[in-house]
Amino acid sequence: MPPPPHAPAANPVRAALAALGEGLKARDFWLLAATFFVCGASTNGYIGTHFIAFCYDGGMPELQAASILATMGLFNLVGTSFSGWLTDRYDSRKLLFVYYLFRGVSLLTLPAIHDSLGIVAFAVLFGIDYIATVPPTIALTADTFGGRNVGVVYGWIFASHMVGAAIAAWGAGVIRDDIGTYAPAFIGAAMLAGLASLAALMIRRPVIRAA
Repeated sequence: MPPPPHAPAANPVRAALAALGEGLKARDFWLLAATFFVCGASTNGYIGTHFIAFCYDGGMPELQAASILATMGLFNLVGTSFSGWLTDRYDSRKLLFVYYLFRGVSLLTLPAIHDSLGIVAFAVLFGIDYIATVPPTIALTADTFGGRNVGVVYGWIFASHMVGAAIAAWGAGVIRDDIGTYAPAFIGAAMLAGLASLAALMIRRPVIRAA
């Protein structure tokens, strides 16, 4: 029988804040947090919150739009699993570049799609990319900050994901209410994704640290 796990020696709150302090000093932490901010904004913020309303604005019944969003979730599972396989074999920075670039192109074309078949195609392709950024982001965090620190540091990076989601969800709603269309919001999200793709390449080539 394995021995029982030992209680952590350090205060968890103090350890979390210490990890944040160390992360804030590292350039790569800011790049990872910035790209994940865009990830949260473009997925949970724009699509997760406003996709059904966007489809409804185009004349699609809400139930059909919700079903398509559920389909996106199914392909999200496929895409994330495949991304994990790719992360074990290829440079995570280049994977993030491809993922964010593809996401930007997808969002840029979304306002021009007005038929159900096009919306379904978008849902499938965007679903594959939806959380594909997670495995390479975690891998880069582990390689940069060490396996012992990856959980706490990634937690802070993930916090930027949720901040991006909250700001984007609010901002897209304001834009829709003010001008009657989501188009500027999705175009803005596409531009952010393009910047995130470039930021991913600026992350230093990982030097794997010991756990």
